[in-house]
Amino acid sequence: MMTFQGSLKELHLPDVIQLVSVSGKTGCFHLDREGEAGAIYLENGRIVHASLGKLAGEEAVYALSTWSEGSFHFRPGDAAPAHTITKNNTNLLMEAARRMDEWRVLSKKIPSLDRVPRFQVPEGKQGQINLNTQEWLILSKIDGQADIETIAERLELSTFEVAKLLYGLVTMGLIVLDVPAPRPAAGGHDEVLDRLLRLVERLRDEAFSVLGEAGRPVVQMAFAEADHGVRDGQGTEAVQLMCQTVIQHAAQAGGPDIQRQVAERFRDILSSWNAGAF
Repeated sequence: MMTFQGSLKELHLPDVIQLVSVSGKTGCFHLDREGEAGAIYLENGRIVHASLGKLAGEEAVYALSTWSEGSFHFRPGDAAPAHTITKNNTNLLMEAARRMDEWRVLSKKIPSLDRVPRFQVPEGKQGQINLNTQEWLILSKIDGQADIETIAERLELSTFEVAKLLYGLVTMGLIVLDVPAPRPAAGGHDEVLDRLLRLVERLRDEAFSVLGEAGRPVVQMAFAEADHGVRDGQGTEAVQLMCQTVIQHAAQAGGPDIQRQVAERFRDILSSWNAGAF
């Protein structure tokens, strides 16, 4: 029996699956896109299993359905290694189509899942930031290095759920999405960079100890900005900006005594760092 194959640029996956499923076939759709590989298994026309990386079941179907590039081929007779889907095809493909439509909107601000979220201070919004629990949870995992897929894995959420939350944060101006930096060449170790990164981590930890949970969001945002700035070659300027941001927030959050305490601890840390203590 001949295989059914084609390009996802020309045919949407839900439409292709629908064509095969109505014929009651058993087999597997194998999908490939720039090194990624996924699979959707059918038994007598019903979708029973899907996989994509660490995803399995319905979420794998939904993720694969958003692919607008790549290739597919259907191999008749390939047996499913597991049964992870109980939802009927109609409901499954309707949800897949809905997510495809939503991804078209999300992609205007989130062009790729390999983008790296990074904090930025929104213009004209120096006061309190009002976010829901899930948005704060996302922010807690942003470190200026992890891409969207990595953050989704850490939170044990689908990339679709994380992308929806990030879309709102990008719209509010709280984060920007950076193109992933190229990996450093072998032998390119930079001791100055390492020392600066240790410095901003020490400043962050000290600010946490003084300001507590109430100050964590602002401190974390200032740290992420400094971490990114240091990696981007801004050096001590990024560190100075972090110190200024946190000290200013300390005055707003706890008054002059707390501000003075933070400033003194920062000064001690900077003196130790300049002396080569760490």
